[in-house]
Amino acid sequence: MASPHILVFPFMAKGHTFPMLQLARLLLRHGANVTLITTPGNRPFISSCLSDTIISVIDIPFPQDVQSIPPGVESTDKLPDISLWPDLVAATKLMQPHFEQVLESLPRISFMITDSFLGWTLDSANKYYIPRVACYPMGTFQLCLAHLVSDGCFVAGEEGIKLVDFPWIKMKLEDFEPIFIDPESVKGTKAYEITIEQIRANSKSHGSVVNTFYELESVFNDFWNSKIGPRAWEASSVRGVRDSSGDIAGPVPGDPDWVGESGVNFLWLVRKNELDDGFEERVKSRGTVVKEWVDQREILEHETVRGFLCHCGWSSVMESICAKVPILAWPMMWEQPLNARMVVDVAGVGLRVEGCNGFVESEALAKAAKELMEGSTGEEVRKKAEEVGGAAVKAVEEGGSSWKALDQLINELHTRIHTDNHLTYN
Repeated sequence: MASPHILVFPFMAKGHTFPMLQLARLLLRHGANVTLITTPGNRPFISSCLSDTIISVIDIPFPQDVQSIPPGVESTDKLPDISLWPDLVAATKLMQPHFEQVLESLPRISFMITDSFLGWTLDSANKYYIPRVACYPMGTFQLCLAHLVSDGCFVAGEEGIKLVDFPWIKMKLEDFEPIFIDPESVKGTKAYEITIEQIRANSKSHGSVVNTFYELESVFNDFWNSKIGPRAWEASSVRGVRDSSGDIAGPVPGDPDWVGESGVNFLWLVRKNELDDGFEERVKSRGTVVKEWVDQREILEHETVRGFLCHCGWSSVMESICAKVPILAWPMMWEQPLNARMVVDVAGVGLRVEGCNGFVESEALAKAAKELMEGSTGEEVRKKAEEVGGAAVKAVEEGGSSWKALDQLINELHTRIHTDNHLTYN
C-alpha cells in the first residue's frame, strides 16, 4: 500500500497556523506525505518554519479586492483592526476555485485536514470524494461546553451557571460568547453567519483533530465522542522539555506598574507604542521588553522561565503546558475565558488574575504574579504544571496517546481510500 498523502490547510492566523504546522510535522513522523496550502503573503513564514522538512508547500492567491480588507493583507495579525476577522474568514471562500485546481493537480489525497474556519473546504472535499477532517485550535473542553450551553443544558443562578452534565465546573454567563449563550443578540452579524456555517460544515465532516492530549481532557474527549460527535482525535501538536529556574514571560498590554510591584524578573512582549518613556531604562536590571515577533514556544521552553502571564489563547496554553510552565491567566475575549477555566479550575496548572467588570488593577496583577512565582498556592500549581507537562510530552512520543490517535486517524482514512472506489478521483 502506498504511503498516505495528507493535505493540510491552516487558517491565516498565528494561533491557528502554529498548531497545524506542528501537526504536519507529526504526520511526517507517521510516514505520511504532506502537502500544505497557504497564500503568497504567508508562504515565506510557512516555508521558513518548515525549511527542515520535506513538506510540500503550495500557495494559492488570496483575493485582493475585498471590501474592508486592505490590499496585501492575508492574515489576522496584519489587519488594521482585529474586529475585521470575520471579513478575512469570509474572503477565504473566494479561494475555492484555486483550491480545487490544486486538488485536481495533486497525486491521490488520502484525506485533508483543514482549519475549522475553512468550512467551505468540505464542499470541495465532497466534490472530489476526499474525506475532510476539521482542525480545531482548541480542546474538547471548549467544544463540549459551547455545545451544551447553546443547547440550553444549564441552570442559571445568582452565582453563575451550572452545567447539567458537568455540575462541578463553576461557570459564568460571561465566560461564553454571545452566539452560544444569547444568539438572538448577534443574529444577522457576519460573525454569526460565519460561525453557523462553520458549525454546520464541521458537523458534516468525517471528524476533527483537536489540539490537546487525552490525559488533559479525557472526560471531555470521551463525552464529545460518545454524546456529541463527530469523532474527535486528540493530537497535541506541541512539545516541550525543560528544567526550572526563575523568570516570568508574558505577551500582555496595559499598565507596566505591575512589573515594579511584583518584584519578579520578566520578559515582556508588547506592541511598540504601549510603554511610557523611560520604562525600559527603569527595569533593565531585571527585565527585557521585546517589541517584535518572537518564537513564543522557544521562550517558554527556556530553562529560566517559570511562569507565563497570558490571555489564554489555546495555542499559548498548550505551549505553556507542554513546556511545564504554570500560567497566570488573564482572559480578554473569544474563547479565552473558557480556556482560563480549564487552566485554573480543571487542569490546575495556573492561577487567575482577579478583576472587576473586565478590568484588572496593577496591584492585583502584581499580587498574582508574586503568588505564582513564590507563594504556597503557586507552588502547588508549579508542581501540577510539571506533572501535566510531563504527560503532554509523553503523549506525542511513539506509543503515547496523541501518537496512537493520529495512527488511528491515518489508518482509518488511508485504508478507506483503497477499499472504497468512490474515494478515487483521478
